Amino acid sequence: MGAGAGSWRGQLFLRSLLFLLLAGPPALHPARGQLRYAVPEELEHGAFVANLGEDLGLDVSTLSARRFRIVSRAGARQHLEVNLENGILFVNERIDREEVCEAGGTCLLHLQLLVESPLELYRVEVEVLDINDHAPTFPWQEYVLEVAESAVLGARFPLESAQDPDVGTNSVHTYRLSPNGFFSLEVQTRSDASKFAELVLERALDREQQRVHRVLLTALDGGVPERSGTAHILVTVLDANDNVPAFDQPSYGVSLPEDAPAGTLVIQLNATDLDEGPNGEIEYSFSGHAPPRVRELFHIEPRSGQVLLKGRLDYERASLHELYVQAKDRGPSAVAVHCRVLVHLLDVNDNAPEVTLTSVSTPVLEDAPPGTVIAVISVLDRDSGDNGRVSCEVGPNVPFELRSSFRNYYTLVTTQALDRELVPEYNVSITARDMGSPALLTRSTLTVPVSDVNDNAPRFLQPSYSVYVMENNAPGASICSVSALDPDCQQNAYLSYSIADGHIHGMPVGTYVSINSDSGHMYALRSLDYEQIRSFQIQVQAQDAGFPPLSANVTVHIFVLDQNDNAPVIVSPLPRNGSVATELVPRSARPGYLVGTVSAVDADAGLNSRLSYQLLQATDFTLFSVAPDTGELRTLRSFLEQDASRQQLVVQVRDGGQPALSATMSLLLSVVETMPQTLSDFSEFSLPPEVSSSSPLTLYLLVSLGSISFTFLLAILILTAIRCRGERRSRQGDSCSPPRCHCCPGSRSSSDGLKTSNLTAQPPAGTTAATCLDVPAGGPPGYCYKVCLGPESAQSDFMFLKPCSPPRNNEKDPGKRSRPDQHLQVSKEAKQPNTDWLPPSTQRPALKRYQ
Repeated sequence: MGAGAGSWRGQLFLRSLLFLLLAGPPALHPARGQLRYAVPEELEHGAFVANLGEDLGLDVSTLSARRFRIVSRAGARQHLEVNLENGILFVNERIDREEVCEAGGTCLLHLQLLVESPLELYRVEVEVLDINDHAPTFPWQEYVLEVAESAVLGARFPLESAQDPDVGTNSVHTYRLSPNGFFSLEVQTRSDASKFAELVLERALDREQQRVHRVLLTALDGGVPERSGTAHILVTVLDANDNVPAFDQPSYGVSLPEDAPAGTLVIQLNATDLDEGPNGEIEYSFSGHAPPRVRELFHIEPRSGQVLLKGRLDYERASLHELYVQAKDRGPSAVAVHCRVLVHLLDVNDNAPEVTLTSVSTPVLEDAPPGTVIAVISVLDRDSGDNGRVSCEVGPNVPFELRSSFRNYYTLVTTQALDRELVPEYNVSITARDMGSPALLTRSTLTVPVSDVNDNAPRFLQPSYSVYVMENNAPGASICSVSALDPDCQQNAYLSYSIADGHIHGMPVGTYVSINSDSGHMYALRSLDYEQIRSFQIQVQAQDAGFPPLSANVTVHIFVLDQNDNAPVIVSPLPRNGSVATELVPRSARPGYLVGTVSAVDADAGLNSRLSYQLLQATDFTLFSVAPDTGELRTLRSFLEQDASRQQLVVQVRDGGQPALSATMSLLLSVVETMPQTLSDFSEFSLPPEVSSSSPLTLYLLVSLGSISFTFLLAILILTAIRCRGERRSRQGDSCSPPRCHCCPGSRSSSDGLKTSNLTAQPPAGTTAATCLDVPAGGPPGYCYKVCLGPESAQSDFMFLKPCSPPRNNEKDPGKRSRPDQHLQVSKEAKQPNTDWLPPSTQRPALKRYQ
């Protein structure tokens, strides 16, 4: 079996080679812009067909990269294939022409060639040439022919035709009959060029001498090499039935719609026989060589001659069916006569168009220009005429259109710019509709995803951010979060946050705050102090990961909220040399007398800097009161004889924060008979640094006070020196009589003590020192002065003098009042005062007070 198959393949190859040598190389037929080739059937796998790369003018080296390929329908057999290395079209599998093309005539393979980048489509037709690979065959190997002995010479007896699937010269060409003495063979040609044989009686038959005649019928084709088939004909000589049936006409034609149901009458055949009885009764049947497909589709009633439809017709498979019908009487030596029935099928629009997506280039970039090819679409309708003419269109409201390149081939292209953020995906409905009546249509949906391009910058959720942070925050604590959105997708929408470079009070912004690049959470890197910085702003940038990257900025305003973290600072009065503050109060002061004003500042703001004053401790609470808002210290009643000459007060200053902070100061009030012309400790008022340093008026006041003080001290020294010199002269001339001088013995030391601006020798606590000063001629009588120094004023730079005689209310001598030096000191330990809540001018102490 294997040796026989190998021998047959060898003979087939030799025949194919001989055919190619005789027919020449495959022909290139350019027709209407198409390529056409011819190739014999039954070639082995890999047989050369054509060099498509050269014939189409394509660069062979780019065929693989451009995906050069043959496009075929799903399920179709791929008889031919292209070698992407050299562009040669070769046989992929054996081509059987009789299998590929059931009907006769030219057998064409229609190829669609597709190449991408850019997208190009070519059509190629390959004609499959027939080779003589089939031998003629008869329906039966032995055929019985009954011939009446009364048959006349020259009588013709049609014989069964041989069938050869090959076409042209390779089909049945002629018949031969084995030599015999009674019959000859005559070959006839039908209208379709097919051959059939008729047995011609050349010699009268004699049944009594020879009842049976055996001859061999040989059918020959015209191929090279020649093939043949044989059939044995057994001629039986019958008694005379000398009339044969006869059809009305040798050939019939009928038209039938392809959708005709089973049981439809195709045609009514009629044949007549002049004989009577059984010899005149006719039976109808298909000829022996009727193909199986005909027997499946049609049925003949033997007695009536009706041809009925049995199967389902299909115009697209075969538009014409040829029926060979024979009629034979029932008498002895019946002779069959034949007729041909041609059934023409009428096309019915029973096939909807088929839509095939040949090549799809998805996804498509959203910045693709209009006219970009998305897909190649082929449509096919197996019907014919208007039923097979197809129009194709896309659904409405999509930025795509169809452009026809070849018949029944379309390209889907864009018509406008795409925007993935508006429509990320399109479902394109493609409708193919034929021109039949009623029209049939097919809808196919193509999903076209749109790929993202980084064409959208990030956008913050707010135009700006305002953040309120309580001062004294913990370093590293989260203070706020910024967020931005990017309508792009994937890496184009991945955002990273950063803080733009800048400075806050001379320091890089990165030392104040940081930001999480992924989440946008912002953190304070240091503890903020409201008294140092109340607000600042930073620029936050959000940048995507696209290429090129896009970014957006937003301003973040950070406001520091005040905390009650600063206690009030008392700036007036200030104690001298670390001691308590002192103040003189005249015993004649009336109720409501303004002793002084306690002034304080608080570095906080708002309610935290709103101060209130109260008297916390007092020697006598009925004598003094403090205004809660202004801090003014006033007398509540007049002084009584039993009231102590020294009043110890403790004043508390409290802010309005929660919890409230406070400060206290101690004040020693000395009740005196007369008030010296001097400044009290209430003048020790610490001005804010910015006020004291920035106001020219303050500078002028300081210079003036200093000059006056220096002049006053210098005058005191000069007068003291002159007076002492005059006293020596008076002692030398006169003695001091008691009536004229009421001075203490230590007058010399006392006068010497007045020569300096400071007291270098202090008397014991509770004692007084007196001195007697002579007044020049014409002046008032001598006065006896004593130094009034309390225990707290031991380190004071000033001494206050008052006359020995009891003071008189109506006696006022401003010329004898001393002017103490004025000292303005600014506390360096207190923070800068808050100018938002400075005490009003009414709270500032008076520089001079007189009784």
